[in-house]
Amino acid sequence: MVCKLNTSIYDLKQASYQWYLKFHGIISSFGFYENPMSVCIYHKVSGNKICFLVLFVDDILLAANDRGLLHEMKQFLSNNFDMKDMGDASYVIDIKIHRDRPRGILGLSQETYINKSLERFRMKDCLPSVAPIVKSDSFNLNQCPKNDFEGELMKNIPYASVVGSLMYAQVCTRPNIAFVVRMLERYQSNPGINH
Repeated sequence: MVCKLNTSIYDLKQASYQWYLKFHGIISSFGFYENPMSVCIYHKVSGNKICFLVLFVDDILLAANDRGLLHEMKQFLSNNFDMKDMGDASYVIDIKIHRDRPRGILGLSQETYINKSLERFRMKDCLPSVAPIVKSDSFNLNQCPKNDFEGELMKNIPYASVVGSLMYAQVCTRPNIAFVVRMLERYQSNPGINH
């Protein structure tokens, strides 16, 4: 026996794709264009007004330079989807959003994510540094394990997870660590204690 589903069911493998297709069709009908580099980002330009929509699973972040367009967008979304307006965004995927409207400042911070990562990798008490790498730091293949004993020492160190956490922080809010992250990721297949 085979059953044909006429609608997608939550938690099935194709459910998220079906949700994306539905969302894309509706949002495109309102004049939004998908970013070709990142399919979860849409934009709409109307004269000198611009609105950005960022989709993360079933959460939506809206940003616009015109309150009227923003209100119109919220109304359109609530007419087409069962949604709740959570007000001004303060956190999005572990990124804190700081606003100082009188001074025209918008800032992003991953302090909570970075502190959780430090705890996760038992580095909460490490000494902070002004720069992510200093001139005397050097990484090379000679620092990789050369025998089974040295390799065994590295087995319990989640090197790839640490580098992955650093990459996420680097991409989102900390481009200043890009150089050292790139240096460290070179040794993911065979890292040594110095790395």
